[in-house]
Amino acid sequence: MILSTFLAVMVAAGGSADALSSVTVKNVALKAPAAWTRSNMDGTEKFLAPSGDAYFLVDVGTVQTAGMKAELCRTKILASIGGDGWTMMKVGGQPAATKTDTDAAPDGSGNVDTVTYVGCNGKTTWSVVFYMEQGKKDRFAQVAEKVGTSVTFTPPKKG
Repeated sequence: MILSTFLAVMVAAGGSADALSSVTVKNVALKAPAAWTRSNMDGTEKFLAPSGDAYFLVDVGTVQTAGMKAELCRTKILASIGGDGWTMMKVGGQPAATKTDTDAAPDGSGNVDTVTYVGCNGKTTWSVVFYMEQGKKDRFAQVAEKVGTSVTFTPPKKG
């Protein structure tokens, strides 16, 4: 009984279930909850919470224009996905932006918060899109921020 209470408190406090570990997606490294299930569909990495109440998608792409400045790259990303309401920031020392949206769940069960992070270093683009049931925001909002702001660029592999 004491152990189960302790575990419940640890999970509620964002303990072991959300302990972060380093993962790599193409040439981008980030922190992701170690207990979350990772899968790939059509090049997009999906990380699903054990509870099923949240997940996030990671996409990494290559800039098609050689020598593009990182700031211009971010500007182009935001223009292509809707440039309003974004907060400019730096992630991994490079230009990035974040935005939170709230939508009704498709099944009518309530609202879903979507926290999006995008960025670019002039050669590589990335996005982290975090979906959580709004009723679970207290539990997952910090996880979304930690994941979205943990992105760094890894050097290209030689050979």
